[in-house]
Amino acid sequence: MSPATGRLRSPFPMSARHFLPACIAGLAMAAAGAATVEVTVQGANGKPVTDAAVFLESREARVAVKPVTGIEIEQAAKRFTQRVTIVPIGSQVAFPNRDKVRHHVYSFSPVKTFELKLYSGTPSNPVLFDKSGIAVLGCNIHDSMVTWVVVVETPYYGLGGAAGKVTLDNVPAGSYRLRTWYPGLAPGVAALDQPLVVPAGGATLTVLAASAAS
Repeated sequence: MSPATGRLRSPFPMSARHFLPACIAGLAMAAAGAATVEVTVQGANGKPVTDAAVFLESREARVAVKPVTGIEIEQAAKRFTQRVTIVPIGSQVAFPNRDKVRHHVYSFSPVKTFELKLYSGTPSNPVLFDKSGIAVLGCNIHDSMVTWVVVVETPYYGLGGAAGKVTLDNVPAGSYRLRTWYPGLAPGVAALDQPLVVPAGGATLTVLAASAAS
């Protein structure tokens, strides 16, 4: 209490008393602006497209993207156990071989060129994906083995399953480029691209694939 006025004093200094309401308002606006985007990827035949990578690009998304850790692309039963993997740019990927035979994993894609020569177990050095785009990977020993890595410059991405549906949560409202890629696209073809304005209430839409994919 102030001896001069008899009023209770705020425990916060004047600068903090101005800052705290602004901070609380900013948090409330951020929470209100976080939307959900639901995308269904569908072929010309009306059937869902599996393993479709869906991501939202914008200048703000490029600023917000961060590498993630712990990503693995496993080999087992003489195949890659995931067909498509999405990674934010700057992320490192480990390639554990859980087969009893050795594999020779490689990529000649411009996005990432590398070789993990005949090995068992998990190589000590993961592979850094530092350029955005699509990388196709194979095994030099087993020609039937193939997998794709989609490297994105955004934190808003997801991979569709058998139903062709992808849900992107916590997307700030705003203008984006909606990009869609799936293994059925011809080699070297870029991800499909269309504008999308995400309102505060979120968005639900269907993307028609350029060609049928299984």
